[in-house]
Amino acid sequence: MTFLLLLLFCFLSPAISSAHSIPSTLDGPFVPVTVPLDTSLRGQAIDLPDTDPRVRRRVTGFEPEQISLSLSSDHDSIWVSWITGEFQIGKKVKPLDPTSINSVVQFGTLRHSLSHEAKGHSLVYSQLYPFDGLLNYTSGIIHHVRITGLKPSTIYYYRCGDPSRRAMSKIHHFRTMPVSSPSSYPGRIAVVGDLGLTYNTTDTISHLIHNSPDLILLIGDVSYANLYLTNGTSSDCYSCSFPETPIHETYQPRWDYWGRFMENLTSKVPLMVIEGNHEIELQAENKTFEAYSSRFAFPFNESGSSSTLYYSFNAGGIHFVMLGAYIAYDKSAEQYEWLKKDLAKVDRSVTPWLVASWHPPWYSSYTAHYREAECMKEAMEELLYSYGTDIVFNGHVRPDPKSCHLSFFAFRFDMMDRYVFSFVKTYFQVHAYERSNRVYNYELDPCGPVYIVIGDGGNREKMAIEHADDPGKCPEPLTTPDPVMGGFCAWNFTPSDKFCWDRQPDYSALRESSFGHGILEMKNETWALWTWYRNQDSSSEVGDQIYIVRQPDRCPLHHRLVNHC
Repeated sequence: MTFLLLLLFCFLSPAISSAHSIPSTLDGPFVPVTVPLDTSLRGQAIDLPDTDPRVRRRVTGFEPEQISLSLSSDHDSIWVSWITGEFQIGKKVKPLDPTSINSVVQFGTLRHSLSHEAKGHSLVYSQLYPFDGLLNYTSGIIHHVRITGLKPSTIYYYRCGDPSRRAMSKIHHFRTMPVSSPSSYPGRIAVVGDLGLTYNTTDTISHLIHNSPDLILLIGDVSYANLYLTNGTSSDCYSCSFPETPIHETYQPRWDYWGRFMENLTSKVPLMVIEGNHEIELQAENKTFEAYSSRFAFPFNESGSSSTLYYSFNAGGIHFVMLGAYIAYDKSAEQYEWLKKDLAKVDRSVTPWLVASWHPPWYSSYTAHYREAECMKEAMEELLYSYGTDIVFNGHVRPDPKSCHLSFFAFRFDMMDRYVFSFVKTYFQVHAYERSNRVYNYELDPCGPVYIVIGDGGNREKMAIEHADDPGKCPEPLTTPDPVMGGFCAWNFTPSDKFCWDRQPDYSALRESSFGHGILEMKNETWALWTWYRNQDSSSEVGDQIYIVRQPDRCPLHHRLVNHC
């Protein structure tokens, strides 16, 4: 009997049964560790040129390209997106007619018998600049089709396009998510942020594909089209190189290059994206996020949201909440009201795991973006904590603001959710990895989430290497807020009454300046394995690994909920 009990215990405790050397959050909090910077590993943070065959158009006429998948709110439906026709760029552009071609997906569980058909909608977006000398852009026709009535954990074959024009894609396939329950999960979930389209990006995606994910989370900053002028000239630091531009320009074809490069992956594995600051892309009439909102399909309607900038979905026994940092989030905002309702509907007996993601980090000890998102943290942290959020993923880490502080026109939002012009300072960004101990309101808390900053996907802004606790690297407090996100809210200083810690903060368990990606694997309703892979290592070598363990008995829900009204 004793032997059988021991076997059962080992089965229920993955850290014991599979890899006793892997630590778990039960062993924490951990003494903070900084992995020394290897200056030889800067990588090729250089964008792929438009002559690279991986980004060139490989279809003709109205054949589909840039095919991608995204999840709907649950396992029984999925979105298929693609583009037909060619984009236009010039002083005068004429949008294509989205009604001129149908949006059709043929699908089935047998490759040779695609007996089902679903139809969707199409659109075209434009990026327009009312200034002399700037070039305008209009996209190809973007199609979004939602397939419904799917079985869980099932492989489906599909092709998309317009059969009446004989303009159909080749046959692709995907696997649906498992049914939501405490015992079923996607095998592997890849997490990456700040991806871009550089030679570093190609390494990240190559390693990510090697890990065979079932789902991908992209935590903002996608194509970095806004590091370019409309004529295709680019810079690692836009405002440093182009301080005289009347508006922050973009080169929208970089989005098409990105979609083409990613198609081999995104046509098979669902990609769930949340916006970053590089997706703002201000244009005429104060329009923003046009490329982001048009090119990807989001389950915002299915999850009760009114915006592509925040939404939620289930993947097996996980409920994901994707939040918008660049739209109003205060307690009177529509997003906050939506979040309260969404969290209140989560049944933790069905989806035990609660994972949240947004772009700028709340808990990062790098000088870059240090306490930049404090107003968002002040507004939302208690709500997420009170509902027992388990893991938070963020990206977005830049260098010392002193390195580039030229000004240009950007936008901000006011409390009415209106976008308005403001004259602000901006800085280029670089990126890094950091994992926290369980934390709430800057204090170590066994019931707080584990925060993981993974803004190291490979973009051209290179890596963050300075820490706010390094001598002389603490930023001036009033320089830290992002004007797009609100004002100064970082009033709660460190225990020594300083704006920055004088050593690596207790909440920071591990930090390292390297490019890479992460894999999240839920083992059961209380144990999850998090693994981070560096680009410079072999595909199988681990940079960081830990079991994240839920303790629902120790941390009952609403244990610090005071008043959500």
